[in-house]
Amino acid sequence: MRPPPPPLSLLSLLLLLGGRGAPALPADSRSQLPAPRNPKIRLYNNEQVLRWEPGSLSNDTRPVVYQVQFTFLSGSRWYDTDDIGVNCMNVTKTECNFTPSSLSEGLPLFFNVSLRVRAKAQDLVSPWLTVPWFLYYWNVTVGPPENVWVTPGEGSLIVRFSSPFDIPASKATFQYYVHYWEKAGIQKVEGPFRSNSIVLNGLKPLREYCLQVRAHLIWTHYNISRPGHLSNVSCYETTMDATTRLQQVIVIAVGIFLLLSALAGACFFLVLRYKGLVKYWFHSPPSIPSQIEEYLKDPSQPILEALDKDTSPTDDAWDSVSVISFAEKDREAAPQSTLNPNSGPVCQPVG
Repeated sequence: MRPPPPPLSLLSLLLLLGGRGAPALPADSRSQLPAPRNPKIRLYNNEQVLRWEPGSLSNDTRPVVYQVQFTFLSGSRWYDTDDIGVNCMNVTKTECNFTPSSLSEGLPLFFNVSLRVRAKAQDLVSPWLTVPWFLYYWNVTVGPPENVWVTPGEGSLIVRFSSPFDIPASKATFQYYVHYWEKAGIQKVEGPFRSNSIVLNGLKPLREYCLQVRAHLIWTHYNISRPGHLSNVSCYETTMDATTRLQQVIVIAVGIFLLLSALAGACFFLVLRYKGLVKYWFHSPPSIPSQIEEYLKDPSQPILEALDKDTSPTDDAWDSVSVISFAEKDREAAPQSTLNPNSGPVCQPVG
């Protein structure tokens, strides 16, 4: 439910169309300076800054200072900024910073507020430049969540972050939305979440996901939502779950087994195909006799002595050879003579 339209909507329309304040009030007897112009209010997170441009001066070289006042549109009294701890009474800069250092300081966040500013130079003053009303919770620009930190999990992403700025819990709260998508995929949105720690479940393992986080400022009294800016895009890869890890181990084991089997089969085939070549490769080379090796180490040693060095002397071996001969005449009678036991061949030793 939106709140009823605030008063002075015509002034708001003038601010949106021309960025200028309301017409300057009639000058009193001392009003001889031109009024400031082109006021702009910056409401970003808890930042509240009023800026303006100086009025065009002729050849007046006197120093110019500015005074800012504020009022609530429900009343008619203007207050100096000192009442809320802001020093904008006689400033030389063309801005007034209302940004509070704590929730108890600064302009009220849930009241319609209007500002006005004028220039002063010694005893001269300019007309007031009145700035149209604004309502912080209605007009604030909400920035992205800060300190976004993502932890990949087993088919999930754990997203942690901090709120864009501090707000009073009794008046407003933040709700968060996570925009995420698989890389080159369709974007999805999860939310709203009230916690600063969000878990995205049901994601595919070992896939890269990108995400952004957005905060919505909820004004609880009127249930008004102010969507904020998205955080920067960040991408992360999910880890594998237990099932995927088991499948991966099985696939790796089967792959290694098949690879080793293929290598063993290839080696066996090569051994059978090139058996002779393998024998040649693994045949031990001939060795040099020890005598020649010693001679090569000491060439001055006689080769014959080196060869006979380890030779042990042996006795000469003699063989007895008998030659049996027959006279030519007796060859024919040999068969008969062989029957006579008293006859026999004559054996002659050969020396």
